[in-house]
Amino acid sequence: MDNKKQTKKKNYTLADLEKAQKSGQVFDAMIKEVDESFNLHGFFANGIECIIPREEVSSIVGDDGLVEERLCTNKKDKTMQVCIKDIIVIDGNIDKVILSKKMVELKVRRWMYMHLKDGMKLKGVVRGMNDFAAFVDVGGGVTGLLKIDDISNVRLQKVSDKLKLGQRLEVVVKRYDRDTGKIDLSLKDLQGTFKENIKKIKEGDIVEGIVRNREKNGIFIELKHGLVGLSEHVNGVEYGQKVLVYIKRINEEKGKIKLKIIG
Repeated sequence: MDNKKQTKKKNYTLADLEKAQKSGQVFDAMIKEVDESFNLHGFFANGIECIIPREEVSSIVGDDGLVEERLCTNKKDKTMQVCIKDIIVIDGNIDKVILSKKMVELKVRRWMYMHLKDGMKLKGVVRGMNDFAAFVDVGGGVTGLLKIDDISNVRLQKVSDKLKLGQRLEVVVKRYDRDTGKIDLSLKDLQGTFKENIKKIKEGDIVEGIVRNREKNGIFIELKHGLVGLSEHVNGVEYGQKVLVYIKRINEEKGKIKLKIIG
């Protein structure tokens, strides 16, 4: 006999959904299809059929006043956070539920307008990236910008050297513009100060690092804990390669670490 506690799925009644609509409850909806008009079709609340009209997919619209097609088509086979906009009832039974992602976004934006401040920590998910920036969902589909220079203390060639799509991470608000809703984020501001991080290493240690920039005065090596050191030039090492380094000298006053590549 199986004595494990079974998790019982809730069967939502019409009264349940009406209550959820009134309270603005947020649900997860699984999108299965996108039709020719860019409306989304799927299921939520344990199998109830739903539709998210194109105009409810996002609070952001293009110059034509419509939600961009790509913001609709890229939702197929993905889960979205939504609120109930309307409930279609036929003969007293739930036929279909109209959902809205835009309502969730606007709810989050209202909260952010009232409470978000520079220096606040947020949890986010990397939803998109190019070589120079990552786009991080910080809640309800609201996206913040994480520029490449704000990812690490070491200069990266491209964002994908450090991040990947779907990655969950903690970020700090570098700047929030209430007039435009633009959010600039930072990852490196959470990595601690040089003085804090060098306490985790000492001269004479042999540690692993990643080759980053090769410049006239040497090769910059990314160490753990947000630290960067400089090694003399060595042939045969390439950007992104893992190497073993010997810590020759730590200059706390100047914030510099002298390294030697040994393998």
